[in-house]
Amino acid sequence: MTAGGLRVRLTHTIAETWEAVAEARRAGHGVGLVPTMGALHDGHLSLVRAARERDGWVAVSLFVNPTQFGPQEVLAKYPRTLEADAALCDAAGVDLIFAPAAQEVYPEGFATTVHVAGVTQRLEGEFRPGHFDGVATVVCKLLQIAQPDRAYFGRKDYQQLAVIRRMAADLNLPVEIVGCPTIREADGLALSSRNRYLSAEERAAAPALYRALQAGAEVLRSGGSGEGAAARAKETLASTPLFRVQYLEVVDSETLAPHPHAGLPAVLMAAAMLGATRLIDNLLVE
Repeated sequence: MTAGGLRVRLTHTIAETWEAVAEARRAGHGVGLVPTMGALHDGHLSLVRAARERDGWVAVSLFVNPTQFGPQEVLAKYPRTLEADAALCDAAGVDLIFAPAAQEVYPEGFATTVHVAGVTQRLEGEFRPGHFDGVATVVCKLLQIAQPDRAYFGRKDYQQLAVIRRMAADLNLPVEIVGCPTIREADGLALSSRNRYLSAEERAAAPALYRALQAGAEVLRSGGSGEGAAARAKETLASTPLFRVQYLEVVDSETLAPHPHAGLPAVLMAAAMLGATRLIDNLLVE
């Protein structure tokens, strides 16, 4: 069925989604998938635009995945804005929205978890134990349900992108994982559903995180070491005392192992609390 009279087709079950994808295939379309947890913003819509350009027929999943929330994270607090999301998808030319209930994705008796070793162990993996198991499991399921030619993810969640690429390669999934550029506000703040939780004072301070990454990147581009770049970034961010840094370091762009020496490519990765809101960002230096 359509969503509230909009053109975009809305499905809630796996069977309906299989049917819709099969119809698109019979019509000769390629299929692009944009997996999301809803609360859409222009970062998500940039992925839709990329999928529209390359695949023609675009599916967006709107599913707040309970298995990727840790014990200190409040699942119920995550914004659920289906009507607004559907309107944005419709305006962007999305063909299908898959918005399942949790019991559709994880029915009674569900007992399988996808675990990706290596790239999950550090950074977000240390601060959010089990998070990437939830991400890998739900993305694996979504790829099986939508059976796309390509699936699109933003580079803002750089570690998540690395995990999904590793999973797809290791499991020989017949899908291309496409990483798309981080979309930012004019002042540099990376778009995120979490930004809505920032107070006016915190929002004004938030771009300091990206400025810190840029300062570290200049060290790398001038031939400096990863250690020196991380130190410069931390020093820069320290001028904004509202931030409480959880990690800020330079890592290998593929393995995400520490990259203390000079040489490119490398990625500056950061997570920090700004008030009660946790922000993450990164900057790939090539």
